[in-house]
Amino acid sequence: MSKSLNLYGGSALGLVVVLTAAYNFADRNVAGFPERAPVWGGDPAMFEARAPEPSNGGLIAAANADAEGAGMNFGLGRPALPEEISAWDVDIMPDGEGLPEGSGTVLDGETLFSQNCAVCHGEFAEGVGNWPELAGGDGSLADEDPLKTVGSYWPYLSTVWDYVHRSMPYGAAQTLSDDEVYAITAYILYSNFLVEDDFVLSNDNFLEVELPNADGFIVDDRPETEYPVWRTEPCMEDCKDEVEITMRATVLDVTPEDEAARQAREEMAEQAEPTQTAGAETVTEASAPADESMAIDTALAEEGEGVFRQCRACHMVGDGAQNRVGPHLNAVFGRPLGGIDGFRYSATMEEMGEEGIVWTDETMTEFFLKPRDYVPGTKMSFNGLRSDEDATAVIEYLKAFQEN
Repeated sequence: MSKSLNLYGGSALGLVVVLTAAYNFADRNVAGFPERAPVWGGDPAMFEARAPEPSNGGLIAAANADAEGAGMNFGLGRPALPEEISAWDVDIMPDGEGLPEGSGTVLDGETLFSQNCAVCHGEFAEGVGNWPELAGGDGSLADEDPLKTVGSYWPYLSTVWDYVHRSMPYGAAQTLSDDEVYAITAYILYSNFLVEDDFVLSNDNFLEVELPNADGFIVDDRPETEYPVWRTEPCMEDCKDEVEITMRATVLDVTPEDEAARQAREEMAEQAEPTQTAGAETVTEASAPADESMAIDTALAEEGEGVFRQCRACHMVGDGAQNRVGPHLNAVFGRPLGGIDGFRYSATMEEMGEEGIVWTDETMTEFFLKPRDYVPGTKMSFNGLRSDEDATAVIEYLKAFQEN
């Protein structure tokens, strides 16, 4: 009997302790039922308001506004403080509204870009892997595969400044100072050949910089011009007087065809084959050297192709090559320095070309090894190839495109 009393007495004491602790916890940490909480009114679809709605901002205001429309009041939140609002108000408008005081040079921007941006966007803003390119693409917007960069596509410089300030660098957004953002923006402009290397961007001259595609956008008027057409009652039967096949698939066997249509498709395929062969022969002939003095060392050219990968971010060669961040390098031997019309070279390179200096094995080797020494003030940021052997191999590779 005494054992039973001891057993039950201990259990009862433990239960009292647990309940007391639970009560104290609930009393301190669980919110009580509000004195003027919404209660059911006469209409089961609505709540009856028991307290006036406080003035709130943002999502809280929207929630309380919806509640008011339903005849109830959540009583949530408080008005946002001015300093809380200003912390989120960081956008920069095309007219310069919101732009802070500050300035930054292209040279400072090059260093900052290398430290904070190059890991994703490349040392020359050419993009790394799937990360976007920020420079180049001039005149490519009408192409089948346009290159949309700051220089070719973006309409306003304020968008560049705002995005860098708000979201970059990746993983450390809003850690850059205003002056650093000005400097990086200046370097991006320089990478697109929109300013010179001694340019200083500031809030004072910000609006003087106009991006090439500033007039390339139009106001979206589809709600007024197209939506009314799309949102009419659809036609469900007898929508056309006559239905006929206007085009036949030549690759996918999806169009019903008779014998005549089948023969026509086979003839089209046969006619396409010689065209492709001729195209391949044309490319082969175009790649051949012009004369015996340009005979190619194939093994050395293959080695040069591997070294040239360092250059492909800015320069194109081969059939269809175009100017990018740097000029194309087709038929480069014998061309005067700065000799492609329409491409913006550095002033020094243009002057050297006007003096009669042309690209040869010797001049190209000097430039490849120490570009800034050979052409002071060159816009090419590349520091140079590591050895004479690399330069010789790249030169041999470029000779294969002398007639492109």
